[in-house]
Parts: sequence; C-alpha cells; structure tokens
Amino acid sequence: MNATLHHLLGAYVLGGLDPADAAAFEAHLRDCAACRKELALMEKVPMLLDALPVPDAVALASVPGGSADAGTAVPARLFDELARRRRTLRRRWAALAGAVAAACLAVGLAVGPLLARPPQPDATYSVASGGGLQVNIDMARKTWGTELAVSGSSLPADGTLSLWVRDRAGGEDRACAWTATPSGKVKVTGATPIQLGSISSVELRDGAQRPVAVITVP
Repeated sequence: MNATLHHLLGAYVLGGLDPADAAAFEAHLRDCAACRKELALMEKVPMLLDALPVPDAVALASVPGGSADAGTAVPARLFDELARRRRTLRRRWAALAGAVAAACLAVGLAVGPLLARPPQPDATYSVASGGGLQVNIDMARKTWGTELAVSGSSLPADGTLSLWVRDRAGGEDRACAWTATPSGKVKVTGATPIQLGSISSVELRDGAQRPVAVITVP
C-alpha cells in the first residue's frame, strides 16, 4: 500500500482533491485492495456527516478509549475536510444573501415612491361663486361606475348636503350625502354606477334639494 496515496482517501471521499491528485488516487485504487475496501465503507460518509454538526461528527471519529478502529472509525482528516467545505458553503450563501438583499433594497427604493403615490383621478372639475363657495370633484373611472372625491369650502353650514350625478340620457343618481359642517368645509367620497363617459353634470344640493353648485361635464 502506498502510504502517501492512502492518506488522500479522506479528501477523495469528500471531493477535496484537485484533478491531478484525484487521477493519481484513482490509479492507485486499481492496484490497492485495502484502499478499495476502505473506500466502500466510506461511500456514504459525506451524506451522513452533512446531517450532523461538525463537533458531533468529530466525536464519531474515535471509538471508546481513544483508539481508532480501522474497520469502522472514520479518519479525523475527513472531518477537517468536512469543516472546510461547510465554511466555504456558508461564505457563498452569505454572499448570495447579501446580493439578494441589496437587489431587493434597490427595487424597493425605486418602486416605493410609486406605491406611495396616491392614484391620479381620470378627470377633475371645480366651481366657485362670488360668495367664496368652492367645490372640487375628482372623478376616477371604475369597472362598476365612477368614484367621486368631493372637497369644498364656504358651503352651507347646516342641514344635509347631497351630491347628484346626471347622465346624458337624463337619468340621475345620488352619489353621496352628508351633514353640513359648521366650518362650511367638507371632504367626502361618493360613488355612482354611471360610467364616467356618460356623466353630463354633477350637482350639489342642500337639504331642500335646491342646487348649491352645478358642474357641467363636457
């Protein structure tokens, strides 16, 4: 038995040899029955060791009394190679995790402002009067109809106010209603099944159903 080549058995089992040493060891195997027998005993060692923490695996390298049983014990050099492979694997995973985290951060920084930006209305209309009254309406197209975001100031300070939407065929629908505020200000959202393209006008009415403001949609 070539003692120098036999010493490579552990590294060969764990795939730790460079191509030249691996080729030399495989040539040695053809003529060394002892190495072939030991290799057969160790074929499943890498798979079994990978399932154990390194300290536990090292503890299996010696039989009780501190002597190694050549037929059953695993040479300690195998565990040195195992530990080296695991350190290399951890470094690679750490580098990959860092790269993925950096990529996710970059995407988050790029997309974050877009997600935080409020949706833009499809149409915006406003009306004002000499008394200071002002009404603004943002309209957003929806599959079920139209969403209307209403804001206003100097509105009637008592009673109930309501927003009515009229379509181009002459029909109308109440989109929302609210109790007037003492400050005369409001910010409320309403909805109507009338599609945006079919709206002809929007009318704000007081509790007696008198028009307070009318917006014509071209």
